[in-house]
Amino acid sequence: MPILLALDASSSACSAALLRRQDDRPDELISRFELAPRAHTRRLLPMVDEVLDEAGVTPTDLDAVAYGRGPGSFTGLRIAAGAAQGLAFGLDRPLLGVSTLQALALGAHRRHHYRYLITALDARMGEVYAACWRCHQGRVEALDQEAVLPPERLRLPEGHDDHDWVGVGSGWTLRQSMPAGTQAAMSLCLPDLDVAAEDLVLLAAEAFAAGEGRPAHEVQPVYLRDQVAWRKSQ
Repeated sequence: MPILLALDASSSACSAALLRRQDDRPDELISRFELAPRAHTRRLLPMVDEVLDEAGVTPTDLDAVAYGRGPGSFTGLRIAAGAAQGLAFGLDRPLLGVSTLQALALGAHRRHHYRYLITALDARMGEVYAACWRCHQGRVEALDQEAVLPPERLRLPEGHDDHDWVGVGSGWTLRQSMPAGTQAAMSLCLPDLDVAAEDLVLLAAEAFAAGEGRPAHEVQPVYLRDQVAWRKSQ
């Protein structure tokens, strides 16, 4: 019966969640979520204390720690990474980094049962972080690689233009700058949905069961923009 803790500060929202897997009963999922721009440092660890207290567990009861590894706000990612790495290192527990774009897709699928999703986050500087997903029965399958790109270049994955697509995340505030074909394929856009730790912890539980937990110092944030800059400089 593993117990996992997840935290996220990748956007204007701040969240924490605890998942307790139980053999003979439904899983227990406890979470906190708050829109807290510029208050992540002040709110994140108190949220952790709150979910632990509600679950009646102590940090030493945790089997693993997870966090939203990005992409997202540079400052927010560093705050969450620092907190999660500190907890995992201090407890000598494995750490898991979970894609914020994948968690956003899972959240939209869990709450609204959407199947084909393009998650996009506003990356500033005229770009978005984006990826395309197929969801089914709580599973999220990537249809392309996560990327940072101008909204003018955001297109559907090849061979999937006959589905009803849903756009999720702050990047869809830039919808008018996207290609006409991408705009036309969207049956719905939900730019106000944010990443939530309760979705992160479910993805982390799958990764933990697959043996993907790593020592705290090995799990780093994923910025995407740094990777693009590195490729251009070669």
